[in-house]
Amino acid sequence: MADEQPTTAGMSREEKEALVREALRTVVDPEIGLNVQELGLVREIDIADDRAHIVMILTTPFCPYAPQLLEMTRRKTQDVLGVPTTIELGMEIWDRDMTEPGVLDNWGLY
Repeated sequence: MADEQPTTAGMSREEKEALVREALRTVVDPEIGLNVQELGLVREIDIADDRAHIVMILTTPFCPYAPQLLEMTRRKTQDVLGVPTTIELGMEIWDRDMTEPGVLDNWGLY
């Protein structure tokens, strides 16, 4: 019972997106040690009744974990929503200002 996913039936798109974004906190970039939500990599979530689509960027164009991060993000979203999910690699260039407030405080970057 502990592994049961919450049902999204009757939820608004905003509630579904919040559920997905919370679940994506488990998708961690192993090189950086932060999750895709903290890093601000998930740029768009489009949710319909029968499908979902994610636009995600990477911290660097040559990220060695890109295929794994993209697939884990796609799969986690699909698992949470229970609908086929596609993922698109966005072309936006990541900037540390995209991170959640306070995430990089211990990195000495500011």
